Amino acid sequence: MSLKGHSLGYWRLKLQAMTLLVFARNASAERTFDTMLSLWPGDAYALASRAHVLAARGARELAIADAQALVARHPQRSAADWFNLAYLLEEAGRYDEAIPAFRRAVELDPKLDRAWYGLGLTLIRLQRLDEAVEALKHNTQLQPMSPYGWYQLARVHLDRHEPDETRKIIRHLHSFEPKVAAQLERETGLAP
Repeated sequence: MSLKGHSLGYWRLKLQAMTLLVFARNASAERTFDTMLSLWPGDAYALASRAHVLAARGARELAIADAQALVARHPQRSAADWFNLAYLLEEAGRYDEAIPAFRRAVELDPKLDRAWYGLGLTLIRLQRLDEAVEALKHNTQLQPMSPYGWYQLARVHLDRHEPDETRKIIRHLHSFEPKVAAQLERETGLAP
């Protein structure tokens, strides 16, 4: 009666929750996750999903608590779990707590470009610009055609009083994102 160590009751509740999420019945899904967690405390699927539902309804601190419980119980499970926790912490303005979570995400998956980007943005907010440059360089290496990391990297170089580096990025952006390059030129007053 068990599939991968779970009872038939577990799979019924999980299927019910998934169906409720598909039909955007988040409040009902949240109650189903509550039931699952009362029966199977620490269940990774229920914690991750309930955190998502809580965040969607604006219950950020409750979502953070679930995300923290998830990574505490399953620290090696997924870089995405750490990224989600970091993102929630960053959104809550808890930057000093977000940084180690972003770092853990990229430790588990060095190719998780969005975690490098989030780490870079968080470091910028804390004015840790040298570290932000390194994080954004990782992001732009993984996403060379995405203008977001390049834009932030150019802004950091400007804040570090490195106009030549900013110009190089503007020049680079002209090759594939001329609108973003033009925006940077206007904002910085620098021409390539």
